[in-house]
Amino acid sequence: MVLTVLCAIATLKVSVNYDMTDYLPDDAGSTVAMDIMQEEFEGSVPTNRIMIQDVTIQEALEFKNKLENIDGVSNVTWLDDAIDLKSPLEMADQGVVETYYKDNKALFSFSIREGEEVVITDNIYELIGEDNAMSGESLNTATQQKMAGTESMYAAALLVPIIILILVLSTNSWIEPLFFLTAIGVSVLINMGTNIFLGEVSFVTQSVAPILQLAVSLDYAIFLLHSFADYRKKVEDPHHAMELAMKKSFSAITASASTTFFGFIALTFMNFEIGADLGINLVKGILLSFISVMIFLPALTLLFYKWIDKTKHKPLLPSIKNKGNAVVKMKIPSILLVLLVIVPAFLAQSQTNFIYGIGDQPENTRAGSDIVKIKEQFGESTPIVLLVPKGDVAKEEELVQDLEKIEHVSSVLAFVNTVSAAIPPEYLDSSITDQFYSENYARIILQTETKNEGEKAFHLIERVQDKAKSYYDQDVFMVGESVTLYDIKNIVQKDNQLVNLLTILTVAFVLLVTFKSISIPFILLLTIQTAVWINLSVPYFTDSPLVYVGYLLISIIQLAATVDYAILLTDAYKEYRQEMPALAAIKRTLDEKIFAIGISASILSSVGFILWITSSNPIVTSIGLLLGRGALLAFIMVVFFLPACLLVFDKLITKTTWKANFFKEDR
Repeated sequence: MVLTVLCAIATLKVSVNYDMTDYLPDDAGSTVAMDIMQEEFEGSVPTNRIMIQDVTIQEALEFKNKLENIDGVSNVTWLDDAIDLKSPLEMADQGVVETYYKDNKALFSFSIREGEEVVITDNIYELIGEDNAMSGESLNTATQQKMAGTESMYAAALLVPIIILILVLSTNSWIEPLFFLTAIGVSVLINMGTNIFLGEVSFVTQSVAPILQLAVSLDYAIFLLHSFADYRKKVEDPHHAMELAMKKSFSAITASASTTFFGFIALTFMNFEIGADLGINLVKGILLSFISVMIFLPALTLLFYKWIDKTKHKPLLPSIKNKGNAVVKMKIPSILLVLLVIVPAFLAQSQTNFIYGIGDQPENTRAGSDIVKIKEQFGESTPIVLLVPKGDVAKEEELVQDLEKIEHVSSVLAFVNTVSAAIPPEYLDSSITDQFYSENYARIILQTETKNEGEKAFHLIERVQDKAKSYYDQDVFMVGESVTLYDIKNIVQKDNQLVNLLTILTVAFVLLVTFKSISIPFILLLTIQTAVWINLSVPYFTDSPLVYVGYLLISIIQLAATVDYAILLTDAYKEYRQEMPALAAIKRTLDEKIFAIGISASILSSVGFILWITSSNPIVTSIGLLLGRGALLAFIMVVFFLPACLLVFDKLITKTTWKANFFKEDR
């Protein structure tokens, strides 16, 4: 309890990182380019936009000056940076003009100092008022920071009563659910507090890890206390009953924790380090939950077991008889249905339209409605900064002319077309040249008419890169939100293959050791992996884009967290199969275990759906929806498909299981 209090206080000091770019590997192209630009130039890429309505050219210039004077705002770019405003606007390229000024509306691009997004965006909102609009990467970060704390509290406020209700319905004591929640809640707080030694955690970890830890490890406490309740009926001394319960449930809890533990370890091998960040926290959380259930919960229970006795109540849910008989009758339809859907589900889950960033804010928020206003007037606009070797002005001018011809490039800002290729940079004041030239590089800023990600945006990045390399070979660097997302796409797609393979191999190894069988791990993995594929194929069939980080994480989390249901059912079946024929064993197993599996699945599913409902962060929302749906699908597969497989492959299981000792009817 002392450690819990200390860690609860330490939790307040753990900083949260909302910048996905920080989790790219150091050798990623956009990371290297950003490091070079920060060394060579002052300021960063102008990834934010403001639209001011009903202004003249002069009023827009005055606003630009006010925006530049806000502390933390830099690299403010407008029409005067692209053309000479002393000449009539009618004489200028109308495509360039309308990129910045259209129908008396002015559109400004600018940068915001990293780490102070909330304060700076609030100051900008004060300047622009309610009628004007702002959008951009920094605003998204600020919005997430503001929402994260309140959303976590809202999720917890909804979740805890639901879990208590589920547990009250599943136990025979009013107070027992509080013991479950206390044991796991203590480990969650210790896990969050010990993050202080990591320095910081990602926003995904902060939002998902505590609730996910609670959901996947609550089973350990349920296993132990249910076993304790059974032994109290057989043994008078509560201490002896607890000793027996700990011995009896140790193997089941260890197997359950091991599959989840090793599944989450696979996340730490991701190159995209948000996976590693979440993986480390979940691995640490599972370990702490296991220790809490095996050390803290027995001590707590023995101190207050009389409270459990005093608050006993009759079962609140009616007992349904012959559940196993009803399920067994559906064994052939269950297998046929799964065989029909498994191949389409596997193919569809890899063909989904993916989003690699955070995505746009919901339209019912100020940030979301502002994005819509700006897009309606000026369309999509994503800046890209190109760094090329400095020195050859003629080559630079040719490159700029070629870049201007590329489809979806709306404007190009460079020294050669903004100042003049004819004027040597060294003859001009540094205030003019510093934004374009450093000691080693020339900086070219492109405004593009694409979203920050997607097929068009990524194809454009490749075209710009190829064009620049045709002039400068390999010494070319690109910076920008779309460039970062392009890198994330390439990295996480490679991560997907590695991490899924590691998860399956580690979980298979744990199942192999647990059941001492070659066939049982295959059957269990097929059951849960099919549920994963069906779950991840839904966005394809509903034509809904899916956040790739959510897709990648859930493909591991669902397997690691729900394979416990299959372990619980198969372990009981294997035990009963030594005493009776396969059909009788599976019926008894289903009669006894469906309810326990249903409780676990309903808790995990509730966690997922509440994350989906309460979060405005698309990554967290995506994980929540997939987790909620995935837990239900895993429950259905374990209750209907797995028993059918155990019956159909009973002879194979007998032959491929070490010391199976299964009952033989001809004895």
